[in-house]
Amino acid sequence: MASLTVPAHVPSAAEDCEQLRSAFKGWGTNEKLIISILAHRTAAQRKLIRQTYAETFGEDLLKELDRELTHDFEKLVLVWTLDPSERDAHLAKEATKRWTKSNFVLVEIACTRSPKELVLAREAYHARYKKSLEEDVAYHTTGDHRKLLVPLVSSYRYGGEEVDLRLAKAESKILHEKISDKAYSDDEVIRILATRSKAQLNATLNHYKDDHGEDILKQLEDGDEFVALLRATIKGLVYPEHYFVEVLRDAINRRGTEEDHLTRVIASRAEVDLKIIADEYQKRDSIPLGRAIAKDTRGDYESMLLALLGQED
Repeated sequence: MASLTVPAHVPSAAEDCEQLRSAFKGWGTNEKLIISILAHRTAAQRKLIRQTYAETFGEDLLKELDRELTHDFEKLVLVWTLDPSERDAHLAKEATKRWTKSNFVLVEIACTRSPKELVLAREAYHARYKKSLEEDVAYHTTGDHRKLLVPLVSSYRYGGEEVDLRLAKAESKILHEKISDKAYSDDEVIRILATRSKAQLNATLNHYKDDHGEDILKQLEDGDEFVALLRATIKGLVYPEHYFVEVLRDAINRRGTEEDHLTRVIASRAEVDLKIIADEYQKRDSIPLGRAIAKDTRGDYESMLLALLGQED
């Protein structure tokens, strides 16, 4: 369930553009006005605002925002204003420029998006960067990380709910044998995780627990960075809300908030399932997500985060 709140009466894109233009003019930027508009518009509405702004003023709204805003607030507004597929392409590109820890962002995009959303992200990547996501991921990674990540970002899974229970039972046995032998990067493990539908994987993991008396995620709790990546893959595919709660807890609870992770999750899930994630967060930490965010962030950045969460500070 989305957390984004949109007013009952939404002004026209032309009116929103005039208001945004006024927010950039005069002495200082009117950040509150920017939040009141962009934090309460859907992806389709934001896209129309960008188009109308360019047609009316001959300026790129994203470039205007980049000039007028600063720091974490700027990053959040820019990432949020992008179309979802553009956002995923941007996040993936940033991940391919960084150290191996950023491989978790690639797993997140590959595993928590729907099959169609992942295809759209790859298309947006082509359009923006004139190369494929797959080739950049392959160039950026090595060894077992490359072996897992390239098929994950290349996949086009079946998106329906139909499952083959006999296949689920057979593949749960394969997974159990390989994981028990610590053959984490075995071709069969990669094949199953990179190609099967989310519904099929869920059935497979249910068989895994029922037939073998062990939870695959518990078996993957201790290990190196690749094992952690494998664990994130499974959680992202089968338990996405729990995956995002872990990312948020890590971002907020560590010494010094990890703003990039916080920004990414809030911006990418506000129109999808952020309300569910927030409920799961409160169950886990016994504190509302909004309160945790307000405790660890400040100023316009905090205000924008809370607005996307469906709460005003």
